Amino acid sequence: MSVDKANFEKALNLGKNIKKIARDVLINESLAIQKLTNFIDDDFEACVKEIYSAKGRVVITGVGKSAIIANKIVATLNSTGTPSIFMHAADAIHGDLGMIQKDDIVICISKSGSTPEIKVLVPLLKRRGSKLVALVSNTNSYLAQQADFVLNATIAEEACPHNLAPTTSTTAHLAMGDALAVSLLEIRDFSSRDFAEYHPGGSLGKQLYLKVSDVYTHNELPLVNANTPLKDVILEISSKRLGCTAVIDENKNLLGIITDGDLRRMLEKNTNLTDIKAADIMTRSPKKIEKDEFAVKALHQMQESNITQLAVMDGEHVVGFIHLHDLLKEGIV
Repeated sequence: MSVDKANFEKALNLGKNIKKIARDVLINESLAIQKLTNFIDDDFEACVKEIYSAKGRVVITGVGKSAIIANKIVATLNSTGTPSIFMHAADAIHGDLGMIQKDDIVICISKSGSTPEIKVLVPLLKRRGSKLVALVSNTNSYLAQQADFVLNATIAEEACPHNLAPTTSTTAHLAMGDALAVSLLEIRDFSSRDFAEYHPGGSLGKQLYLKVSDVYTHNELPLVNANTPLKDVILEISSKRLGCTAVIDENKNLLGIITDGDLRRMLEKNTNLTDIKAADIMTRSPKKIEKDEFAVKALHQMQESNITQLAVMDGEHVVGFIHLHDLLKEGIV
């Protein structure tokens, strides 16, 4: 759509303050959400208990903007342990009603609660014996009167200046859906580990399941002993491309590490490099992490110590290094 510059300038001249319009929308919607706390009643609690004890799934339906909100609530419920599916209310009366199983619970989302699609669908659902939940902004509506449970998302007005475009109402429905999902999550004792199982590909999931042992094995292990000459230390650090090397004893126990930074600091202090050995410049008691720890813990240790790598340990033995770049590559950061 092309911008009519003359009309735009005319609107500004008429006092159309864009920042004020945007702020008023956010104030309208935030106040509406705040008022929803008054509608968390016995019916809401009974609905949560019914869904929690149900053998079937939650089927959420609606038309128009309500259908979009229904899809989001379905996604939230699925990711937090409540099996859910979306069914478009218009498609339901043309065959999709067959997706509803015996023990499913149906949530119908509608601002008015009286759309033609809902009026056709509700009797069909009740005939099938499905438990019906109404998520509505009109508790006197046809849908609310027919429902077994009513989730009240009444609003004073839409953020739209004509009180027509679904804005505040859809925000209220979305927020009530979140309240429902989190209530179910809590009573299920749905843990962070459970969450990770449902989100294995995302950065949140990786923080909850990715171990150090899943990451460090991609790196070569730079090793020198305490008596290794400086030249060989530099070659080892350079060849393994991690910016460091472990210093070990004859039993492969970790004595210390040498980093690029240690080398620079040594060069600033020494002019005679002939007799310098690894033990002379290594950092004793280096930062390290067990191989079975979560990778996100390695990230936190690096951040706290302002370093870019940690020695990976299997008991007293160093088995590798994990680098900040490894965590960046995995999407942990």
